[in-house]
Amino acid sequence: MSRTDPDSGYMVREGKPKGFFYLDHRTVDGKLGIVTDTFTTPANVHDSIVYLNRLDRQAHRFSFQVKAVGLDAGYATSAIARGLEERDILGVTGYRRPSAPKPGMMRKSSFAYEEQTDGYRCPEGRLLTYATTDRNGYKHYRSDPAICKKCPLLASCTSNARAERTITRHVWQESRERSDTYRLTPWGKAVYKRRKETVERSFADAKQLHGHRYARFRSLVRVQMQCLLAAAAQNIKKIAMALTKPPKQVRA
Repeated sequence: MSRTDPDSGYMVREGKPKGFFYLDHRTVDGKLGIVTDTFTTPANVHDSIVYLNRLDRQAHRFSFQVKAVGLDAGYATSAIARGLEERDILGVTGYRRPSAPKPGMMRKSSFAYEEQTDGYRCPEGRLLTYATTDRNGYKHYRSDPAICKKCPLLASCTSNARAERTITRHVWQESRERSDTYRLTPWGKAVYKRRKETVERSFADAKQLHGHRYARFRSLVRVQMQCLLAAAAQNIKKIAMALTKPPKQVRA
C-alpha cells in the first residue's frame, strides 16, 4: 500500500511499468468518439472486473440496444463471455495467448476435453477425471498417479512429486469458446476493428493532449474528477467539430 496515496493500486502488467497507479475505464460513442462514461479504479483492479457493470449502466442510462461489442484480449474471460450471453450480446474479444509452460513440458492444448465423460484425454489416451471445483469457478481434473508413473511421457507432462497432472477448466468455458469463434467471422473482424478507431484513439488523445499519463491529485475522488474534466474537454471539442463540420457535397 502506498503511504502517500492509499487509494492507489500497485500495478503489475507485462509491458507496463510497475508502481502505484489509477485506471480510467472509458466508454466511447462509436460514431463521433464522444466519451459517454468514465470510471476510475485503483490500478490493481483488472479491467474485466468492472466491465459488465459499466455496460449495464450505458444500456440503462441511454436506452441502448447493444447487439455486439468488441473487446481487447484483456477482457477475454469466461465470466465476461457468460455475462454477454446472458444479455444476448455477441462479444468479439482479441486473442489471448495461453501462458507458456516450462521448456520441454506439454501444453494444456495437448489434452482433449470430452463432454460425455466430463474429463480430459491425455496424448496417451488416459482420462483425467473431475476432482473438485475451486472458489474461482475452475474445475480441476486430475490423472491417476499409479498409471502416470509408468507413462513414457511423464517427464514432459508433469514435475509433480506424486506424478499427477492437473488440468483446470472454468465452469463457463463453453461460453468463452463460443466467443472465441466470433473473432474469426467477417462481421467479428469488422466489429473488433472499430476498437482502435474509437476508444483507443480517445485514450491516446487524453494521454497526449490532456495530461492523462499522470494522476495530478491524490485520492480516488480527486483522480475521478481529473478524468471527468479530461473527458469533458475532449467532448467539447468533439461536439464543436461535429456541429461545424461542413455538409458533404453531392455530385450532380
